[in-house]
Amino acid sequence: MSPAALLALNAVLAFMMFGVSLGLRPSDFSNVLRRPVAPVTGLVAQFMLLPAITCLATWALDVSPGLALGMILVSCCPGGSFSNVMTWIGRANVATSVSMTAVSSLAAVVMTPFNFALYGHLNPNTRDTLQAIALPAENMVLIVVLVLALPMLLGMIIGARFPDFARNSDRFFRTASLGVFLLFVAVSFSKHWETALQVAGSVLLLVIAHNALAFVIGDVSGRLARLPVGDRRAVTMEVGIQNSGLALAILFTFYPSAGEMLVVAGFWGVWHLVSGLSLAGYWNFTNRRAQQEVAQADLA
Repeated sequence: MSPAALLALNAVLAFMMFGVSLGLRPSDFSNVLRRPVAPVTGLVAQFMLLPAITCLATWALDVSPGLALGMILVSCCPGGSFSNVMTWIGRANVATSVSMTAVSSLAAVVMTPFNFALYGHLNPNTRDTLQAIALPAENMVLIVVLVLALPMLLGMIIGARFPDFARNSDRFFRTASLGVFLLFVAVSFSKHWETALQVAGSVLLLVIAHNALAFVIGDVSGRLARLPVGDRRAVTMEVGIQNSGLALAILFTFYPSAGEMLVVAGFWGVWHLVSGLSLAGYWNFTNRRAQQEVAQADLA
């Protein structure tokens, strides 16, 4: 991929983060300090449990090095920007979701490169492949800063100074983000179409299982922390919806020939939208049914 194309892809990811951050406020960070249990539970599940269990699972199942590294990289990314929308659709605690997205995006500056290097090395099946890739940690930090941290801070500043613009442009940015994200996925497949066809069946199965594992880790973590249902569902969605766009940006920038890793991140990008919307719809349905049962009981 040409330098101009790489720059465009990273700029697009930064644009997505800027749009999502227009609605963020400093209070979203201070809320973590005032009510830390739910966000901290989610962050532990996000940056500690999911990467560690992914590493163990890919080792135990003897997943091929390229696919395993792709799964590990995705698991090391922060929550995806669409988790807030899906949390809202599922009638869970949006404030918890937003605070987790904000904090995890900043934490990813350190945690994403660190976790990827750590767990890629701990898995003996991926160790040699990781060393061959030799992604510079400082460069990974730089790209996370440029496409997540700085756009988020800029979005918060613009959103605070121009609240009408932030409100009116919210729908546009969310729609554009979805379209651009799917473009990322399409590019990753088009560059490695033969690889995608060869491993499509196994990759799809791995991605579905991996995504289900992420949702389970989020849900179980919330239950162990005895979170209210709304907070537990927000944590579940935040852990299950990974920022695979960041994984694609990292791979396109530093190792565009990593076909299997790119295909894993691409499949993740499509599937977690399907699974997340399905789960949010199910939660919405159960909430409505519960409300109807309460209303009928009151009438009786």
